[in-house]
Amino acid sequence: MRRILLLVVCGGIAFIGWVALPVPRRMLSAPTTPSVTLRDRHGVVLRTTRAADGTRQRWVAFADMDPQVVQAFVAVEDRRFFDHHGVDPRAMARAFLSDVRSGRVVSGASTITMQLARELTGAGRSWPGKLAQIAWALRLDAHLTKQEILEQYLNRVDLGQGVVGVPAAAALYFASSANTIGLARAAMLAGLAHAPSRDNPFTAPSRARARRAYALKRMSALGLALQADVARANREPLTSPDRATAFFAPHFTAHVLSTWRPHPGDADVMTSLDLGLQQEIEAEVRSTVDALHDRGVRQAAVVVLSNRTGEILAWVGSPDFWADSNGQTDMVISPRQPGSALKPFLYGLAFDVGYTPATLLSDVPRTYQTAIGPYHPRNYDRRYHGLVRAREALASSYNVPAVALADTLGVDRFLRTLHVAGFASLDRSSEFYGLALALGDGDVTLLELANAYRSLANRGVWRPAHWDMGNAHADDRRVVSAQSAALVLDILTDPDARTPAFGSVTPFDFPFPVAVKTGTSRHFTDNWAVGATGEFTVAVWAGNFTGQPMAGVSGVTGAGPLLHRAVMLTARRYQPGVIVTPASVGAEPVRICRQSGARAEPGCPYVTEWFAPGTTPSETPPPPARVALHLVSPHDGDAYAIPPGVDSHYATLALRAEGASPMSWSVDGRPVSTNRWTLVPGVHTVSVTSSTGEIVTAHIEVQ
Repeated sequence: MRRILLLVVCGGIAFIGWVALPVPRRMLSAPTTPSVTLRDRHGVVLRTTRAADGTRQRWVAFADMDPQVVQAFVAVEDRRFFDHHGVDPRAMARAFLSDVRSGRVVSGASTITMQLARELTGAGRSWPGKLAQIAWALRLDAHLTKQEILEQYLNRVDLGQGVVGVPAAAALYFASSANTIGLARAAMLAGLAHAPSRDNPFTAPSRARARRAYALKRMSALGLALQADVARANREPLTSPDRATAFFAPHFTAHVLSTWRPHPGDADVMTSLDLGLQQEIEAEVRSTVDALHDRGVRQAAVVVLSNRTGEILAWVGSPDFWADSNGQTDMVISPRQPGSALKPFLYGLAFDVGYTPATLLSDVPRTYQTAIGPYHPRNYDRRYHGLVRAREALASSYNVPAVALADTLGVDRFLRTLHVAGFASLDRSSEFYGLALALGDGDVTLLELANAYRSLANRGVWRPAHWDMGNAHADDRRVVSAQSAALVLDILTDPDARTPAFGSVTPFDFPFPVAVKTGTSRHFTDNWAVGATGEFTVAVWAGNFTGQPMAGVSGVTGAGPLLHRAVMLTARRYQPGVIVTPASVGAEPVRICRQSGARAEPGCPYVTEWFAPGTTPSETPPPPARVALHLVSPHDGDAYAIPPGVDSHYATLALRAEGASPMSWSVDGRPVSTNRWTLVPGVHTVSVTSSTGEIVTAHIEVQ
């Protein structure tokens, strides 16, 4: 016991002696933070993290710092800063109890002095790192005044986007100096310090606005700001458009800085963006929004990709990055419902399993029984067109044949194809999306959509899009066959096939081949248009960040004209190239009868259609490709329980299968006439039988 006591006493004396030692001057010298310069593909500076005067870091003395900055950081980060000696015992006790209950460090109770210690020493957030922060905080407080600690902290705190310190952040976000920031801006920076990546105003404006409001509330509660000033500050924009330094393509550069892995030292990064094209398209986006303002369109976005390399040539996330109302929201990477823009991938899948552009599809009223009730798909024009060739069904974007096709092929298979095509945003199950996935009932991003169409232009092979100039990305995967990709593109470049739905005059008439598809989400909340040439792909979105419906704006009248101008602007700088044709991948032209889809006979009105090898029609119409019968509900081995107190009439099980039509159901050998079966306790065998005699069964248990 004496030995332990002696060790404790000696350790305490040694610690006190260590605390008494002066803080090394080299630790407190002004840092030289590496800078990042982003350039476009021609070397033009897009953005730099250097200060406005060209230095890497501008150190501002405490006396020159805006007092409201000091008040904001103290209110948010350490309200008892002037009362403790580097460590706040009350906050530490509260954090300790919280950490013990969770079994890990969830609340560090770090004071401003402890945060400065972490910046100076690199101590981590683990228990040993926290102890090191405490020790150094005590030492710093013993040798530095509170003003000196604040000066060190405010010049070193990480505030996102590659900037360090309040002076650099003030220059980046507000084009101002650290001594004239004001209440609203001081509160935003103080709120940003807690999580600079998560709450950044450029990439997460709603979270940044919430953090600023929190900071202002804390200042008001501590008597550091009047209620009237707080209310006025909450109405101010997050950032300032009045910039003294180069800041072009703001959404693009924000994305680059958020995904780039920095290297030691200064970095001069050559990106793939074409600033000249970028600025021309930015002007067109603003013009489109102005022209459609009376019809409820407030925002638009455009992305342009090089088909051959995957390089991003232009990226416009909103009409005005500096707009007060969510201008920093980036619709190039914000998921929304794409409407009919997903249909080409459904038809590409169909062509891979034996369908052809001449296959006759049924466009007649039909009701599908789903887990959430009956589903009645309707066409955009509220009409039905009888038997239509797949070419016209896709080009004219008929909904009813697309849903029937998804029902036959299987939603599971279609969703897998979309995943291969890069739609990572579709992260729910096929049961969640259901048949409406064929009509775009699932959120995707504009960048995902553009790159998926790029895969069609690249003969069905998907590769990732990227912003880094000249770097090859070899993550290849096949979405559809080269023949199917060529057939889809041929349909999307066919003005005659889209005439029944869109008329003979559209924004999609170009002096060179462009495969075009539009999409409009339900209730006219989102408007899409994509155009793929041989060398580049352009994707456009128009709508409202809030989801407010537009006034009858379709892909032809909304996103379509913007797509036309963006394609033509891109074509002025980059040759459109030759789009892959059916002939180039071995497809054969055959005359077919318009009415039957079979090879044309004398006297039958005919059209010439392309057929992949092995799908050329005979004298009779080819049967649709057969898809294996499989159960969707129930699955083999499922177990169910009848909820207590629920009338047996409502305790039912949905019977769903894909791959054949018509089909019949039975449970334990007894026919079931509807698509729902009333649950009965026991072990049961559920069977579905197709019209060809194929049977699939599942064994289930009901408790």
